Amino acid sequence: MDKPTGILTHPTVENDSWSWGSLGYVPSGEDGGIGDGDAIIDLVYALGAQYRANASFVMNSKTAGLVRKLKDADGRFLWSDGLAAGEPARLLGYPVLIAEDMPDAASDSLSLAFGDFAAGYTIAERPDLRVLRDPFSAKPHVLFYATKRVGGDVSDFAAIKLLKFGLS
Repeated sequence: MDKPTGILTHPTVENDSWSWGSLGYVPSGEDGGIGDGDAIIDLVYALGAQYRANASFVMNSKTAGLVRKLKDADGRFLWSDGLAAGEPARLLGYPVLIAEDMPDAASDSLSLAFGDFAAGYTIAERPDLRVLRDPFSAKPHVLFYATKRVGGDVSDFAAIKLLKFGLS
C-alpha cells in the first residue's frame, strides 16, 4: 500500500456484537436518513466512558447539513456553532470536525464517526527525509525532490464508533 489505511476500510459490525478487529456501528433507524437524532445520542453512549472525554464527531459537509437541523424535544438545536474564533462547532457538547473524505449520507452508509481519534488511530512517521537532487530537468535551475514515509491505521478499535444510516 502507498498510503495510510483509513478507518472505513476495516470491517464493521453492529455495536451489540462488536469484537476487536472491527469497528462498531449504531444504526440510525431510518434507511438513508438520520431520524430524530436519538441515534446520535446512542452513538455517544456506545463509546466507552474512557474515550468520551476526548471524543469528537467527524462527518462531511453534506452530512453536517442534515445534522444541523436536528432539535431536541424543547425545540433547541443539538448543534451549536463555536463561540470564539477558531473554536469548532459542537454537537451534544462534543467538537465536530468536517472531513470531506467521509461518505455522503445514503442508504446503509457509514457517514458519521465519533470517537477519541488520538487514542484510536496511530500515525507512523519515519524520521528520515530523502532528498533527490535533479540538476538536469530545469536548466539552469536545480530541482530537489523530498520524500518522507508516513503511514497510519486504527490502533484501538474500541475508541471509534460509527453511525450507519440504515435500519440495522
